[in-house]
Amino acid sequence: MSKAFNRTLITSALPYANGPVHIGHLAGVYVPADIYARYLRLKGEDVLFIGGSDEHGVPIALKAKAEGVSPQDVVDKFHYIIKKSFEDFGISFDIYSRTTSETHYKTASDFFRKLYDKGEFVEKTSEQYYDEEAKQFLADRYITGKCPHCGNEKAYGDQCESCGTSLSPLDLINPKSAISGSVPVLKETKHWYLPLDKHETWLKKWILEDHKEWKTNVYGQCKSWLDMGLQPRAVSRDLDWGVPVPIEGAEGKVLYVWFDAPIGYISNTIELTPDWEKWWKQEDTKLLHFIGKDNIVFHCIVFPAMLKAEGSFILPENVPANEFLNLEGDKISTSRNWAVWLHEYLEDFPGKQDVLRYVLTANAPETKDNDFTWKDFQARNNNELVAVLGNFVNRAMVLTHNYFEGKIPVCGVLTDYDKETLKEFTAIKAELENYLQNYRFREALKEAMNLSRVGNKYLADTEPWKLAKTDMGRTATILNISMQITANLAIVFEPFLPVSSKKIKGLINKSDFKWSQFGQIDLLEAGHELNPAELLFEKIEDETIERQVQKLLDTKKANELREHQTNPQKANVVFDDFTKLDIRVGRVLECQKVPKADKLLQFKIDDGLGGRTILSGMAEYYAPEELIGKQICFIANLEPRKIRGIESQGMILSAQNVDGSLFVVQPSKEVLPGSEVL
Repeated sequence: MSKAFNRTLITSALPYANGPVHIGHLAGVYVPADIYARYLRLKGEDVLFIGGSDEHGVPIALKAKAEGVSPQDVVDKFHYIIKKSFEDFGISFDIYSRTTSETHYKTASDFFRKLYDKGEFVEKTSEQYYDEEAKQFLADRYITGKCPHCGNEKAYGDQCESCGTSLSPLDLINPKSAISGSVPVLKETKHWYLPLDKHETWLKKWILEDHKEWKTNVYGQCKSWLDMGLQPRAVSRDLDWGVPVPIEGAEGKVLYVWFDAPIGYISNTIELTPDWEKWWKQEDTKLLHFIGKDNIVFHCIVFPAMLKAEGSFILPENVPANEFLNLEGDKISTSRNWAVWLHEYLEDFPGKQDVLRYVLTANAPETKDNDFTWKDFQARNNNELVAVLGNFVNRAMVLTHNYFEGKIPVCGVLTDYDKETLKEFTAIKAELENYLQNYRFREALKEAMNLSRVGNKYLADTEPWKLAKTDMGRTATILNISMQITANLAIVFEPFLPVSSKKIKGLINKSDFKWSQFGQIDLLEAGHELNPAELLFEKIEDETIERQVQKLLDTKKANELREHQTNPQKANVVFDDFTKLDIRVGRVLECQKVPKADKLLQFKIDDGLGGRTILSGMAEYYAPEELIGKQICFIANLEPRKIRGIESQGMILSAQNVDGSLFVVQPSKEVLPGSEVL
């Protein structure tokens, strides 16, 4: 017998705050979660939708070190970029907070301490790599070396990103510290472990027997882990960025990010409402985790074990995880910039949030990995949003304005065809609700679009523009029904396309509807005045798509060049040799192309020493007028040589990008010509 629930608590995976969010995140987690939350709200149900940024862990610490900033600087920057992207795409969180909040630090510390005091952890001492030069233990990501499987020289201590194999730091050949470059040594360290093996029996029953309704990809991955046997998992690590382990003798140790992050769901709820325990501790709350497949084990096995060990929390009722979305046939990769970033998408497609939401839902990787292509994006916009949904709404609006002055006409006697259309319309509601309740959002969207198709077919078959010449009564009935369908479209698309739904409500001059009204054919009373007709969507042209495809091709080319570029460091020089170079700053007074030389530019430089001429091979990358007036760096004491009959008295310094392009080296601030570069 299924449980009765009085409220629904929805969490979505906390995005990692070391970069922006991309279409894979949106398709896999946030649009599905938002669709469900909006659907429940429309039904008038009690629901909370919790989100936030995951801001601890080694990659953030590494990024901060590489950029010469603090980890807090890194997470501050990306937390606000991520939060803004979600707001722009209408992801309707009740709260979007972060794991660096004071509330989270206290909640995570208290959670750990309760488990510790109950004796739920196992304490273990093990050997871990230690950097004697940096005087710190090294997390797995702080260790690099040669992969024993594929020979990649830059594998990490937890994974080789070349072949994808999971590794242990001890697997690496010739390990080195990513901090100092020195060879690390093994040194004993103490940590606390959650003994997952202790929870294996009840987890098997709870998942494999009590939750057979879970999605096959979720159930299958859990079964695989449980069949292999669970092992204790460390909940602490040696690191200076994170929630400190709140017990004596744990100085220099923080909570492992996998333990810390899911507690963020709880701390964010606490931050939102003083009534938080009702949502996390009462059995009539339905807890749902929306995640990607890489987080299935953490949310179905590890986090439930944590909650069970604590003793007062409810367990998730369902974890409707999605698979991965690929991009143009290739795995999305943030490190290779192979992604469509949400903030960049809105720069290129302003006002088209719903187009992306629609395409990602229609293409959702619900049971297997799926692929996003720009051609499919264009086709779905032009052939479905424009030609089906937008076309019907616009035709119904325009015809009502043309024949009834923009007011809903009186509905007369219904014909058998009218009744058949409305019956088909009503049947869609039952199918749609079934799909939504079972987290099959791709199928639900298809049914919603079918309602638009019903409307288009109805107008095409009845031809009210022809009937208006002879039978205004029948025309009135047809357009009344068409506008009732339009009003229903505002309801049915609200979970999927919130911006467009709001626009439809604006067109029909209605502020809001409830889900219970979906299917009614009297939503707009006779005489109700409509606002002027406007297009909901616009066609996307080939050249717009070609620019996006070219952007990806350029990214792929740059990645290939980077991967194959072998510019090893040159042999060391003694300091005295370096000091022989006289590098100075000059200002470009004149610049012109050298005749019959495609690559050469001739510079006249104010060098603070009376002036000089320098030739440089930059004509492919700069127009001469671009450089006039700019300050550049040059070698002043290079022996002059004649090129194309012109004496060049030095060398302009430039940086070469991975694609071979050159860029002049310039001082960051104005200095006097002739100033030395030291």
